[in-house]
Amino acid sequence: MKQLLESLIKDWWVRPLPKIIPREISLDGFVNLKLRKAVAVVGFRRTGKTYLLLELAKKLGQKNCIYINFEDERLPKETAVLTNLLEVITEIGGKGRYFLLLDEIQNIENWSLWLRRVLETTNHQVFITGSSSKLSSSELPTHLRGRSLSVFLTPLTFKEFLRFKQQDISFLPKAYLLNLAREYLQFGGFPEVVLVDEGKKPLILDEYFQTFLWRDIRERYNLRNTQAIKTIIQILLNSSYFTLSRLTNNVNSLGLRVGKSTLMRYLTFLEESFFFQPLYLHTPNIKNRLKAEKKPYFVDSYFLFRYSNAFSQNLGRLMENIVANRLLNYTKINPNLSLYYFKDFQNHEVDFILRQKEEVKAAFQVSFITKEELINPREVKSLIKARKIFEVKNLKIITWDLEKEIVVKGTKIIFQPFYKRMIENVF
Repeated sequence: MKQLLESLIKDWWVRPLPKIIPREISLDGFVNLKLRKAVAVVGFRRTGKTYLLLELAKKLGQKNCIYINFEDERLPKETAVLTNLLEVITEIGGKGRYFLLLDEIQNIENWSLWLRRVLETTNHQVFITGSSSKLSSSELPTHLRGRSLSVFLTPLTFKEFLRFKQQDISFLPKAYLLNLAREYLQFGGFPEVVLVDEGKKPLILDEYFQTFLWRDIRERYNLRNTQAIKTIIQILLNSSYFTLSRLTNNVNSLGLRVGKSTLMRYLTFLEESFFFQPLYLHTPNIKNRLKAEKKPYFVDSYFLFRYSNAFSQNLGRLMENIVANRLLNYTKINPNLSLYYFKDFQNHEVDFILRQKEEVKAAFQVSFITKEELINPREVKSLIKARKIFEVKNLKIITWDLEKEIVVKGTKIIFQPFYKRMIENVF
């Protein structure tokens, strides 16, 4: 075991690093923390977590870093691997300080106990990655609470997508920019996929999906039969709303016997793996919020485009999914923010209500509108209703390419194109 680990470390020190395109998120600000904390980079698989570590290694110097990928099939998934790793580092590096870059460490049993020991007894700084929310600071085991900082990494934003495509929005004709936006809607923002030819995109994305099902669901949660969870995913991908009862009935009507408690557990697996996230109804009553219909959103719009029969050609739904992810990401960065949807008894509905603590800061609709006569009066009425209820002034409808402002009953509503909204840093 020690010989293998020593070989992996020495091979890492001489291995050429790949070309790395910078992301909006960087780990630079976490280097040389005065506090003894691990930095956990979390997110769905293939979003670029490894490249974030490699970018840091390039800046710090490879010889100052030790990178280990715990999905390497040569490494057994045993705690002894971690124990031996620390011994090998000491043997070949003495009392020197290293930056430990540990990929998918959650695959090793008792990793959190080992990490606590490293933080308490060595001067190494540790960066870990994982495709499970169990590595995020809010869900870490008790003995690691307060000993880590989380960095959440998503697929590329539209701004990053343009950078990967080497395109500058200030010099792009509108028609070409809309073409790029359409590609982003349909094929999503996984970094590897953005950089390959269109013909290869579906093959790579299908492989991502199968790997997610096998490693992040079946192996991680020890599921013998994935048919039920595949069915749940298919139903969610074709639903605008869902409730636990309705989802259970739909699954059972297809001949799969799954109880509510099991189904709830499966939904938790999908959330913990960052594949899916439910959006709750905005209501002051917590019980009503939990019982009400939820809206399903997915880590990347491609999964809707590829696997949904109902929404694959619905560009408005793809836009809505991307906007939801962008807003949900803001709530992860800023704990004072929370996101909901709104619907009243008269079926006035607003896609997104963004709150800062107890104050509603903005209300958004998302609609594939290309010209003024296609504006849906009901969407406008719903925003006006939201203004009256929440006293919110920031009212927007995110469109495909319509840009204008209107005033209805003293209420200003801004129509903003999707591609412009998506390159702005804040909502």
